[in-house]
This record gives sequence, structure tokens and C-alpha cells, in this order.
Amino acid sequence: MAPGRCWGVVPAAGIGSRMAADLPKQYLQIAGATLLEHSLRALLASERIAALVVALHPADEFAARLPVFADARVRRVVGGEQRSDSVLAALQALLSLGEPRDWVLVHDAARPCLQEEDLARLIERVGGSGTGGILAEAVVDTVKEANSEGLVVRTLDRTRLWRAQTPQMFRLGELHAALGQAKARGLALTDEASAMELAGHPVQLVPGSARNLKVTLPGDLQLAAWYLEGGGGTGT
Repeated sequence: MAPGRCWGVVPAAGIGSRMAADLPKQYLQIAGATLLEHSLRALLASERIAALVVALHPADEFAARLPVFADARVRRVVGGEQRSDSVLAALQALLSLGEPRDWVLVHDAARPCLQEEDLARLIERVGGSGTGGILAEAVVDTVKEANSEGLVVRTLDRTRLWRAQTPQMFRLGELHAALGQAKARGLALTDEASAMELAGHPVQLVPGSARNLKVTLPGDLQLAAWYLEGGGGTGT
């Protein structure tokens, strides 16, 4: 079964306080462009993406200066206080362009190293099976659970643990409904898969690459720049 029409959403209304920078982290420059530009271009590289909706802070002064926003496939909406609010705003805009049965891929603004082959694999697996899914990386380290005093409570079974990445790909209408239900319950979720899980939808894990890191702390910038400049080849 071939994938249906696909749309993209990038929530970019945050201020990135953990980066200790003067700019919101999505506008930090690495490898000749901002994090946001790299992340958007990674999605736009796929011909499967009909259009992208970027959710921005209402006082954003930076996006209009970026050449990528001149692309006809890129649209802007005003985001919200929480990530889920921004995604909901973007999904609402897409519902006026597409159909509830269309697919939508939600990608972090600060994941600039998404590889074309990982994106293609996600679209193929999800579209082919009809089951929503996310890029993810299997945990290979030994993982400890700690108590409030920093003492080990137990060692977790890492064979069942995965690090969630983005994009996360689901039916447009189902994701919109799931996020709306979570919002009505007062839940602030950190990814879209959590909303789909709570709504009872199956979520499949599609293996991704370690290089698809999320830039969160200052040290992450150097590693992301290294990847973008060709470090580690293409299969790391």
C-alpha cells in the first residue's frame, strides 16, 4: 500500500532556555545556517511532503529573515505556550488544506541532522502498514533508575528501551483529536506519540540514526555541526 499525502509540522515557538543563549535555540547558527533552516530543509528534501507548517512564537522576529520561508511549501502559524499547543495550531491549519486521512510528520526544530534515508524509511514503513510510527533509537547503554537522593533503585531492561526521535508520523485527523483530548485533560505532553498512546492508537518504532540528535545543551551544537559538515560519514 503506497503512502497517502504527507504534510509536515515543525513547532518552533520555544525560547530554548537550557541553551543559555541570547537567541531562541532554533535560530543558532551552525554549518552555515540556523538549526531551524537545517531541520526544515531536511523535510523539504522529500518530494512526499506537500507542505510544511511552522508554528512560531507570536513575537518572533527572526523567521521572516530566513530564505527557507520563501519556499512556497512553507507556511507559518502562531504557536502556543506548550509544544502540544503549537502542534495543534499547525494541525488546525492543515485540516483546512488536506483531509483527516492524510499523514502528518511532526519534526523538532532542533533536530537538524535528519537523514534523507531515515525520513524515507519512516514514510515507507508507516504508509505501507497504515500504522503511525516514530523514528527511534534502541538504547545500548546500561540504564539505572534512581531515587530522589541519587541512589540506584534498579537496573532497567535496556532490550525494551528506545529513545524517541522525530519525525513522528500519524494520521492528521487522529493526531489532532488525540492532542485535543490530552489538552482537555490538562496534560502537557513532550511528544506526539504520547498523545496517540493515551488515545489508544498503536505506535510503531522505526529505527533511526544516532546522528538525528536533538540540540538541547551547548555541547550538542558541536556534535551537530560535525555531522552537518560531513563528520561520521552517512551511516553513523
